[in-house]
Amino acid sequence: MKRAIKVKAAADAERGSQPMYRRVVCRLASLGLVAVLVSCATPPKIEQKMAEPVLNPTTQTEYALLWLPKPLEQIPVAVYGVNDETGAFKSSDSVQTLSRAVTQGATPILIKALHDAGDRSWFTVIEREKLDNLLKERQIILEMRQRYLGESAKDSHALPALLFAGILIEGAITGYDTNTQTGGAGAQYLGIGASTQYREDAVSVYLRAVSVKTGEVLLSVSTEQRVASVAWQGNAFKYVAYRELLEAEAGITLNQPRHLAVRQALEKAVYGLVVQGAKTGLWEFADKAAGETAIRFFDENYKSDFSKDATKGVPKEFLDAAKGNAAKR
Repeated sequence: MKRAIKVKAAADAERGSQPMYRRVVCRLASLGLVAVLVSCATPPKIEQKMAEPVLNPTTQTEYALLWLPKPLEQIPVAVYGVNDETGAFKSSDSVQTLSRAVTQGATPILIKALHDAGDRSWFTVIEREKLDNLLKERQIILEMRQRYLGESAKDSHALPALLFAGILIEGAITGYDTNTQTGGAGAQYLGIGASTQYREDAVSVYLRAVSVKTGEVLLSVSTEQRVASVAWQGNAFKYVAYRELLEAEAGITLNQPRHLAVRQALEKAVYGLVVQGAKTGLWEFADKAAGETAIRFFDENYKSDFSKDATKGVPKEFLDAAKGNAAKR
C-alpha cells in the first residue's frame, strides 16, 4: 500500500513538472524571438548610389526659341523681376505648409529664355535685379584705383558707364489652378485589380514690354501651361489555399515638375513677344522669309483660337471684321 502511494506521488510530481518545463521552454523561446526582432529592427547598411547631377533637359519651346531667325538689330532690355501673384501655397493633407505652389525663381528663367531667343541674337539683357551688388562692386573698383594708382578722376576707359535699356520686360505668374481636369479608371476581378488616376493643374504667365522713353506698354502676352500628374496602382486580395491569404499592393506616381511648367510658359511668352513685335512693326527679322516661317509656326502651334462657345452672343459683323484685321496682319 505504501509502495503504491509512493508510485502515485512520483507520477503526480512528474506530471506537475511537465507544465513547469514547458513554461521555461516558452519563456526561453520568447526571449530568443525578442532578440531576433531587436536585431532585425536595426536597419542594415545599404549602399545607395546617388544620382549624378545633369543639365536641365531642352524643351520643345526652348528649341523653338533657339531656332528663331535673327533680328535686324539686337534689342537692349532690362528685367527687374517676375513676381508670384498667385498667393497659392502647396497643398498638404496633414499639416499647413508655408511653401509656395510655384517657383519663386522665375526671373533667372526669364533671363535665360531671352538669351535663348535666336541663340543670343535677339536681346541684350542688362542686369537690374541685383543692381545694388553691381554698383557696390564698381565702387570698390574706383576706390582701389584711387588708392593704388592715384587716380583722382574716374577713367571712362577703365570703367565705362553702364548700359541702359530702351525696353523693360516685366512679367508675373498670375494663376495656379489645381485639379482643372481629373479622371481615372480601374478594374477588379476575383480579388485582383488595377487602377489609374489622372490630374491636371494649370500655370498662367503674363509678360509685357514697356517703353522706357514714354512708359507705354508696347506688347502684352499671356500663356498657360498644363501640369500633369498620373498614378498607376495594382493590388491583389485573394485566398490561395485554406487559411492562406495573399495580399499585395504596388503603384507608381509621375508628377511633372512645376518649375518646368513655369519655364515652358515663360519660353512660350518670349516667343509670342518676338512674334507680336514683328507683326506690329516694333522690330524686324533680318530674313523676312524666315521670319514669316517663324510667325506661321507660332500661329499653328502656340496660338489658340476662340471656341464656338466663346463667340456666342458676338454679332457676326464684329467677328468678320476681326477676321479681316487678323488676315491683314
